Amino acid sequence: MFRSRRRREVPSLNTSSTADISFMLLIFFLVTSSMDAGKGLRRQLPPPPQDEEQVADIRREDIMTVVLTADGQLTMNGDTVALEQLQQEVTRFAAVNPKHRVIAIKAAPEAKYNDYFQLQNALVAAYRPLKCAPRVSEVIEERGERGEEREKGGEP
Repeated sequence: MFRSRRRREVPSLNTSSTADISFMLLIFFLVTSSMDAGKGLRRQLPPPPQDEEQVADIRREDIMTVVLTADGQLTMNGDTVALEQLQQEVTRFAAVNPKHRVIAIKAAPEAKYNDYFQLQNALVAAYRPLKCAPRVSEVIEERGERGEEREKGGEP
């Protein structure tokens, strides 16, 4: 009369093929998705240095020096400026003779990438009304073994 009550076991799920299915889904979405390759900075890098490189004669009045410090401050020819003011000054500077004007950027290695890209975008936006590309010389500071600063990419 008395039935012994047995606990019923809950059947477990077979999960051996779960990893295979997730891998197949990953491959499917990678193959069928589209990648936007048109994003990024469009810059034409200078050619590699030649053995006998010719030095261009550039007047000191045709060079604007922009310094980006580690804390994100911008200085233009020694004066602290905001990003919008820099864009206006670059447009005014380049309007005289845009093909012979040079903008030298000196960026600290500790500077944030976002600040550097905003600086680049401001320079490109400043040259947009002039319908020509800016000539930009980039100088990156490096720390030597003893902590002294030295320039890389500039004049030897």
